[in-house]
Amino acid sequence: MFGLAFAMSGPAGGAAGQAGGMAAFQQIIPLVFMFAIFYFLLIRPQQKKAKEHKALLESMKKGDNVITAGGVHGKITSVDDTIVTLEIANNVNIKITKSYIAAIKKD
Repeated sequence: MFGLAFAMSGPAGGAAGQAGGMAAFQQIIPLVFMFAIFYFLLIRPQQKKAKEHKALLESMKKGDNVITAGGVHGKITSVDDTIVTLEIANNVNIKITKSYIAAIKKD
């Protein structure tokens, strides 16, 4: 087992060890660039949007006109920790999960 590992490592010596280290470094560089691209194009914007949505949910109050993720427009009649009651027509109230509020309408 150890003989196979030593045979695959190449000839012993300082020059071969340095060349192998450089080759390993060159293989890591594209991975680092790919991670940076994914971070700036996908991860960071998603985190920013999640932070904005959390701030929106915390700023909701009774009387706000909102739009749900399903497209229902309504006026908030009560807000609990996880449940929001919306009035979608005269005397028609529905309860939805707070995280499904997509936007607060500006009237």
